[in-house]
Amino acid sequence: MLAIEPLLRVILASYALPWYGVHGLSHWGRVLDNGLRIAQHTGANRDVVTLFALFHDAKRVNEDTDPEHGRRGALLAVELRGSLFELADDDFHHLFEACVHHTAGHTEANPTIQTCWDADRLDLGRVGVRPHPTRLCTEIGKTAEVIDWAHGRAEAEAVSTHVKPLWDELWQQS
Repeated sequence: MLAIEPLLRVILASYALPWYGVHGLSHWGRVLDNGLRIAQHTGANRDVVTLFALFHDAKRVNEDTDPEHGRRGALLAVELRGSLFELADDDFHHLFEACVHHTAGHTEANPTIQTCWDADRLDLGRVGVRPHPTRLCTEIGKTAEVIDWAHGRAEAEAVSTHVKPLWDELWQQS
């Protein structure tokens, strides 16, 4: 597994929105949890899924409509590749495509990209939307068990163990 805390610190240093907002740190952690759970069934590349969780919303400039945020997040990944993480070219291409197109509503793609998209869509409960199976990509993501699990965590604003130490540190500083 990648060392995500150094990446998170760099991403948050230039993050334009509140780190505790609906597209911030706790969302990234739940997307990571969702993606890793789905990857157990899809065979998705876990490093790509992890990096997607961190980069897909990293360059949002508002909490509402921001159609180019995925591309900006992907370009941030380009900047940090080689210094804070390594990824083979094919895998990086999947990460880039997953970030760029994660809000387009597509469902057809490579299983790693599909896993990334489902991981994000399964966290819609944070904004009061229950994920619908027809908008999801993977068979496991479409199951009532996974939707219920992810939706419950999103509604409860659960903080993933992957980001909790940094979350707690930031709360203490605020």
